[in-house]
Amino acid sequence: MMKNSRKKYLKNLFYILLGNTIYAAAIVMFILPNNLITGGTTGLALFFNHEFNIPITVFVSIFNLIMFLLGFYVLGRKFALTTVISTFYYPFIFGILERIPELRGITNDHMLAVICGGIMIGFGIGIVIRVGASTGGVDIPPLVLYKKFAVPVSVSLYVIDFTILLLQMLFSNKEQVLYGILLVVIYTIVLDKVLLLGKSQLQVKIVSKNYEEINDMIINQLDRGSTLLHAETGFCRNDNLMVLTVISNRELSKLNQLVMEIDPDAFVIISQVNEVRGRGFSTQKVYVKET
Repeated sequence: MMKNSRKKYLKNLFYILLGNTIYAAAIVMFILPNNLITGGTTGLALFFNHEFNIPITVFVSIFNLIMFLLGFYVLGRKFALTTVISTFYYPFIFGILERIPELRGITNDHMLAVICGGIMIGFGIGIVIRVGASTGGVDIPPLVLYKKFAVPVSVSLYVIDFTILLLQMLFSNKEQVLYGILLVVIYTIVLDKVLLLGKSQLQVKIVSKNYEEINDMIINQLDRGSTLLHAETGFCRNDNLMVLTVISNRELSKLNQLVMEIDPDAFVIISQVNEVRGRGFSTQKVYVKET
């Protein structure tokens, strides 16, 4: 058990470092060379760098430390432990990548920079959040507001990001503001996709008079679990059992084929679900021996 726990900790640590490295690389490669504006801690750092000539690395380090202490005080020790790595590692790796000239000036095309930078930022933050950690910085105030005043995290996070974009309007032209809004939209979409990556499944409901045979097929041929739900037909008011199962996208074609072979008149409802938890999905499948 301790070995598995240590393995999981090292795996999570790797993803936290990888996510922060990708995030920092996106800023160095695409955002800074093209003078783009963005939200988050980096966007705030860009504002203070332009207005007060404070180095980005210095501002990010100090701001992240203050936010970390705030999170530790309000949200507790458990939260602090999941955030401490990002709080200190991000400014460290940012400072290193900033000194590598080969990473800067990859493209002068603002649109290409926005797209590539947005994808990398969303992917990097998504990796960190997937393992239950936080990137620190401006992620912390929304959590504090939610705990103290029940303000929805998404609402306060959007308000903070939008405010940071407005601050950068003081030294940016209108076109840069539009690019900044597009950048936030892109990395938000990518972030959502990364969080759901590998978790979305298909829920299939099958109404058929041959439900017993279909149920056996799902269990024995597809090696998937199933649930029988009591149902009543709307027109004839006939009692029947409906088969409910959850499968991956790859298994859909095979399931359709096998169902049609058993009952060509079967009524099949297919819908996508964002996440499934339980045996065979989030936990290991257990096989029970027949006695």
